Amino acid sequence: MKNKDPKPGAYPDKSSGIVPMTLMFIVLCGSSFYLGGIFCSEKVIFFKKDETPMIQSRKETVVAPLQIKSLAFPECSSNYQDYTPCTDPKRWRKYGNYRLSFMERHCPPMTERNECLVPPPDGYKPPIRWPKSRDECWYRNVPYDWINNQKSNQHWLRKEGEKFYFPGGGTMFPNGVGAYVDLMQKLIPGMKDGTVRTAIDTGCGVASWGGDLLDRGILTVSLAPRDNHEAQVQFALERGIPAILGIISTQHLPFPSNSFDMAHCSRCLIPWTEFGGIYLLEIHRILRPGGFWVLSGPPINYENRWRGWNTTVQEQKADFDKLKKFLASMCFKLYSKKDDIAVWQKSPDNSCYNQLTPASYPPKCDDSMDPDSAWYVPLRSCIATPNQNFKKLGLQSTPKWPNRLHIAPERVSMLPSGNSGGFKHDDSKWKLRVKHYKTLLPALGSDKIRNVMDMNTLYGGFAAALISSPVWVMNVVSSYGVNSLGVVYDRGLIGTYHDWCEAFSTYPRTYDLLHLDDLFTAESHRCEMKYVLLEMDRILRPNGYVIVHENNYFIDAITTIAKGMRWNCQKHDTEYNVEKEKLLICQKKLWYAKLSQQ
Repeated sequence: MKNKDPKPGAYPDKSSGIVPMTLMFIVLCGSSFYLGGIFCSEKVIFFKKDETPMIQSRKETVVAPLQIKSLAFPECSSNYQDYTPCTDPKRWRKYGNYRLSFMERHCPPMTERNECLVPPPDGYKPPIRWPKSRDECWYRNVPYDWINNQKSNQHWLRKEGEKFYFPGGGTMFPNGVGAYVDLMQKLIPGMKDGTVRTAIDTGCGVASWGGDLLDRGILTVSLAPRDNHEAQVQFALERGIPAILGIISTQHLPFPSNSFDMAHCSRCLIPWTEFGGIYLLEIHRILRPGGFWVLSGPPINYENRWRGWNTTVQEQKADFDKLKKFLASMCFKLYSKKDDIAVWQKSPDNSCYNQLTPASYPPKCDDSMDPDSAWYVPLRSCIATPNQNFKKLGLQSTPKWPNRLHIAPERVSMLPSGNSGGFKHDDSKWKLRVKHYKTLLPALGSDKIRNVMDMNTLYGGFAAALISSPVWVMNVVSSYGVNSLGVVYDRGLIGTYHDWCEAFSTYPRTYDLLHLDDLFTAESHRCEMKYVLLEMDRILRPNGYVIVHENNYFIDAITTIAKGMRWNCQKHDTEYNVEKEKLLICQKKLWYAKLSQQ
């Protein structure tokens, strides 16, 4: 549209606008200076610190390192020795019983957070080293008699003298877990040739299944809630087997979609056919296309087992028929079945899902659901279908282990600036960095360190660089950061989402090494450093290690807090001797609760 001719007087005299424009410029400059001061003062509002002076330079502005006053944390009382803040049985009464949702994560508010050091049990000893720890552990480290009294007849474990022994038994494998897995391998040949690499065991007991699979090249996340079995997950971790607290209830498990190659339930007591099959839908979500779901226990082999299940053959047959119907509606196919074990396979492609109609139940999820969103996200009664843009997401298209570890997965392209070149650069960076770590911490790579956590990984590079060491690594991806956990699983590694403003889903004293790379640089605007470090102390074993790779701005403050937690720390240069970055290597001291506090 053409402009109309201006009317007389439409353009004022230019000199008349000089004074207002000058005043406006002064006001804007003053406002910018004021707002900039507010932003800078609030950027580290979570840290109670002394004033940080700004050192002016003609070349650049340098921020002096963060400084805080020295402090010493008291000991928690001895009844906190197995304290799990976000799955605390003392708080269960506050939450409903619907689908056992009280066992899900319910973290205490800030006003109820403890600022004390969790003591070890009386008589605690340094854990037995791997691989001997798979078969035995010190009784005083996990002093729970209930599980021994209730499960000894099933050969879960037995107590002899000062130790617990794990004979490898279980409810559904009375002949030992080895014979049980041998049969499973006959039913799933991919377990032998590197096709199946990652697995999840729901209702894991003391994780004997996951422990056996380690020798077969399969890495398992053993999952169990904090329940009356008293520390199933703690037993697993004490043995050196990957495990995490969790339950399929009302929310997604903290894993991305299409991640695990195999899921397993051995009489795990999950009511698969109730609530419209919603728990099966969650297994479907986290299984990779073409992945396997293995079930043993009711109602499998009901014809021969029903008498021992306090039920009738008719009830078990009806349950089995219902289970098969639900699985078929989700595009699972019965892959193989023998004796007490049945195996279903998730559809390897989208051909089955494309045949579903709007009247189908369960329906396909709509676009409003992100299948990878899994941190406090409610379960939904719909099928999360794989992204059709990915052609190599399926189990048969994924490179076999160990080749998949160093091949850039398709899902890298989903990430900001993600590409195969960046992936390879990250892989090379971590090989060099871990080599440098080992010169500063000789215990890394030895049998002194078994359970490792990378607290804020991107692609799992730290874990990949340690693949030849006798360790396993829990890769943690921030629930507020770049969602790269799918890439970690595509590489054949394991991990979980987490928010470090909250407590982690594990028991005290469960990790030998905690590693963090610029965690406070990324999260200091949300999470208070003191509480993150106290949580690290809770989950770190006595005599365990911490490697901190951080901006130099935070190093002194971390050192001060660490000293108040009875850690011994040393500062080192990074592998490239970068002035703005430093390494801090710390070791937690072994101490015992004072008699006055017991």
